[in-house]
Amino acid sequence: MAYGLLLLRLVVGLVFAAHGSQKLFGSFGGGGPRGTAEGFASMGFRLPLAMAVLAGLGEFGGGLLLALGFLTPLAALAMTIVMLNAIVSAHLKNGFWNYKGGYEFNLTIIAVGLAVAATGPGRFSIDRALHWDDNITGVRWAAGALVAGIIVAFFTLTLGRARPDATELPT
Repeated sequence: MAYGLLLLRLVVGLVFAAHGSQKLFGSFGGGGPRGTAEGFASMGFRLPLAMAVLAGLGEFGGGLLLALGFLTPLAALAMTIVMLNAIVSAHLKNGFWNYKGGYEFNLTIIAVGLAVAATGPGRFSIDRALHWDDNITGVRWAAGALVAGIIVAFFTLTLGRARPDATELPT
């Protein structure tokens, strides 16, 4: 079981961190902060460059924390915030399936982060090496990460986005 959890953390965490590096550094064909900011601007976010950097930090940092098994509930929180924002702002309108641009992948990332926070990062983790895993693991920690993630995403999606002009509202 310990090796399976390590494999899950490494693969999902490093894939998530790689997505963040696309936003932060332009790695793996990503747009870097400026290119990512254009995407955030097109979705109506205020301060799109700041949003691009914050999203990149959430993905990069959250992914690395998950891969290392360090501060696992914080990793789950970062992953939840970024993915909820992505679901609502870009993917929800496309339905569930990823091949149609839906939120299937995003929901999977949230589930993995919260599941690891609930069960603990396992034997091969920094949290275990520091003897923190018993103190910052469990359903309450995962539920806390989910609730906090929903709250932060709500404020990001409401206060962080410009209201459409009256001329843009549907009639």
